[in-house]
Amino acid sequence: MTNPLYDALFAPLSGRHSPLLILQDGTTLSGDAFLRLIARQANALQGAGVDKGDRIAAQVAKTPEALAVYGAAVALGAVFLPLNPGYTADEVSYFLGDATPRVFLCDPARQASLAPIAARSGATLLTLDVTGVGTLTDAAAWQNDVFDPIACGQDDLAALLYTSGTTGRSKGAMLTQRNLLSNAQALAQLWRFTRDDVLLHALPIFHTHGLFVASNVSLLTGGTMIFLPGFEADTILRLLPLATAMMGVPTFYTRLLSDTRLDRDLVAHVRLFVSGSAPLLAETHHAFEARTGQRILERYGMTETNMNTSNPFEGERRAGTVGFPLPGVELRLTDGDTEVAAGDIGQIEVRGPNVFTGYWQMPEKTAEELRPDGFFRTGDLGRLDSDGYLQIVGRLKDLIISGGFNVYPKEVELLLDDVPGVQESAVIGLPHPDFGEAVFAVLVPQAGTDLNADAVLSGIGERLARFKQPKAAVVVADLPRNTMGKVQKNVLRQTYAGWFAS
Repeated sequence: MTNPLYDALFAPLSGRHSPLLILQDGTTLSGDAFLRLIARQANALQGAGVDKGDRIAAQVAKTPEALAVYGAAVALGAVFLPLNPGYTADEVSYFLGDATPRVFLCDPARQASLAPIAARSGATLLTLDVTGVGTLTDAAAWQNDVFDPIACGQDDLAALLYTSGTTGRSKGAMLTQRNLLSNAQALAQLWRFTRDDVLLHALPIFHTHGLFVASNVSLLTGGTMIFLPGFEADTILRLLPLATAMMGVPTFYTRLLSDTRLDRDLVAHVRLFVSGSAPLLAETHHAFEARTGQRILERYGMTETNMNTSNPFEGERRAGTVGFPLPGVELRLTDGDTEVAAGDIGQIEVRGPNVFTGYWQMPEKTAEELRPDGFFRTGDLGRLDSDGYLQIVGRLKDLIISGGFNVYPKEVELLLDDVPGVQESAVIGLPHPDFGEAVFAVLVPQAGTDLNADAVLSGIGERLARFKQPKAAVVVADLPRNTMGKVQKNVLRQTYAGWFAS
């Protein structure tokens, strides 16, 4: 038995002396050097007691050494658990207590506060800082730079990723080697990635987008990554001419559009821009095309499934949609146990080799969301247009039921966003003494605009049924977002919960 994920992503790096990673300061790391770094880390982690199936948790900054930890985990047949560096000690305590990792990696600056938490979960604490230096680096420096990967099957767990937990306890999605490898293969084929590609990588690697989409696709196809610690407009604009592809969240594109240096000449060498992790406004899509001549490719995925759909590489990339199911992925829209009619809104369900095996130590929750026939209830609401493009309407938990009628926030938001002076909007349901829930809008003005909330609502009054019309609205400087750019509607609901109190 081999180790399929290691064999596909990392073994081909042996003997590759061309750059795998180009860093912000211009230094490079060859594929062979990166593979030897993985081997030294794997030997060090094995020496720390990591066996096949053990969890390796990492709450560290994005560095080549941090990416190598993922490779070392795959080589060991261990389960990689990346954690957002922004998580507090209390949040880390929950994750470590639930996952019980064998090793926990953290920044040395947080070692004192996190050491007791690691000890309670039975984890050996190692460190890695923003320069890639720490006790793991020290231990690995003395290790052999060759490692014989542990035999694994495609159904062995490779990663444990925790969901955001906005509606209860955060859930650990169990992802197998098959889940990760099949998705990378489908995306590489669909998006035409080859060894000639240079991917501008400014995404975090604690999230599926930066780790399992961007990194895996590049590793699988033998390409090069311009590996940046994060998004910084000046750096991105300086390095874009060296890239052939870029993957980002919508915020990346809005920030680039705000800079006059972004033009057709700057991106002439780039063949593909991809957006995901949060909805891309149609306005952003059109503005980017007008400025650069390039149409952003939007796709749809989630922690539990990796990527599910994508706009086509060849063919129309339709603004406001996330395209078609990936090869090997089935998709249906349901209302309860019944598929909805064409053009109607329903909950998105997906089935395929990309779909996770369940939630860590939560069999009841797994049974609720994974149907016996293998379809996963995503909790997202969607509609298929007449050409089969999928439009995400919102989250099932964000559905507003006002006076007994269903209101889909996305429908209202699209109209609000079209009102002159509105940059973007978020529509939520708030408790109301008469209607149960009332539609409420949070508006962000365009720069330099003095936006009047009542005037905005009047502007859409004739275009919406009365029950869908917001009962009130507020104007704010910006919307609360998580690290991947998704609007945190749960935060908005908490902030304005008493607005309609009698």
